Amino acid sequence: MIRTFKYRLYPRESQYQKMNYLLDLSRNVYNAALEQRINIYEETGKGITYPTQCKYFGDLRRKDHDGLSILNCSCMQLVLRRLDKAYRAFFRRVKAGETVGFPRFKSAKRWRSFEFVYGNGCKLRFDDSNRALLYIQNVGEIKIKFHRQIPENAKIKHVILKQNLNKWYALFSVEIPDEEIVVHAGSEIGIDVGLRSLLALSDGTLVENPRWLRSSLKELRIKQRRLSRRKRGSQNRRDAAYQVAKMHDHIANQRRDFWHKITRNLADTYALIAIEDLNLAFMTHNHHLALSASDAGLGLFRQLLEGKVEETGSQLIAVPPAYTSQRCSGCGEIVKKDLSIRVHSCPYCNLIIDRDVNAAINILNLARTEPSERNVSDCAVRVPRSSPL
Repeated sequence: MIRTFKYRLYPRESQYQKMNYLLDLSRNVYNAALEQRINIYEETGKGITYPTQCKYFGDLRRKDHDGLSILNCSCMQLVLRRLDKAYRAFFRRVKAGETVGFPRFKSAKRWRSFEFVYGNGCKLRFDDSNRALLYIQNVGEIKIKFHRQIPENAKIKHVILKQNLNKWYALFSVEIPDEEIVVHAGSEIGIDVGLRSLLALSDGTLVENPRWLRSSLKELRIKQRRLSRRKRGSQNRRDAAYQVAKMHDHIANQRRDFWHKITRNLADTYALIAIEDLNLAFMTHNHHLALSASDAGLGLFRQLLEGKVEETGSQLIAVPPAYTSQRCSGCGEIVKKDLSIRVHSCPYCNLIIDRDVNAAINILNLARTEPSERNVSDCAVRVPRSSPL
């Protein structure tokens, strides 16, 4: 399986400037390669392939001793592959009849990362005090907050250096051998997701919605007003924009941390987890629900849960969401009710229960009757994926 481990970097000022320079060089290569593709197509009517561009820019790199040669060879090749991947994705979507945009030139705001093949210009080292250092070619050894050990049997394939809000991070793409999945010995649980309570469990537990964005809206409005009053192009405007972006980043970190803890607890506790196979677009396309739906991050919840159940051997089953809220979990009769009614009261069997808990019980009952023993990934064994740990 493939996993990504993310660590914070603490470069010195001189190293910080060198990393920014390498970032700009990689962006210039991308833009130059895109311009070359466009010009050649306009002149000849034919496209240019990655191997041809790789040879061209390789020769250019060997001649430019004070500029492009500073960029690692494998790093430059990965930039060209990035462009080639964008082209392939563009033509694939065009053939599918989708409305797509042509690959665009990257400004400094749209280019925040560059990549190395591990061991070629980038390597993890440890000093005499066993402190972790990340060596980067033409930059030097950078202090890294190595808060989590990479498994001993893992093989580091790629390292992505990413800048976010003037901070640098290293993302290690690691290949870990698939282990034999041990059957989980826990109990079963059904989960209904919502916006009032983020999660309702079939055992009656309700996970309240922290509303990270809504609780910060007052402070965010002040920062956004301050930004709107600053002169465009000024340093004051850049500083104000940084404060707004920093707050949004803090809210996103709160949301991700919350869901990491919840999904870890669920995967470690339960052997079977049943959820609804929801398409969340109906929430984000509704202007009454869009902000709350985006704030809740329900898509992130499912993404993280899928990754964690693969590690613990739990079984995750997604069931059709139809009538899970309307059907009585006691007698099975349909009891129609509006969304504003939060209590399920059955006139047939006199069951009175929270509406979302009733739906969670129905979801679990549906999962128990599923004939398939596969996870939601439709694969009985772990599948390769990359998720930040």
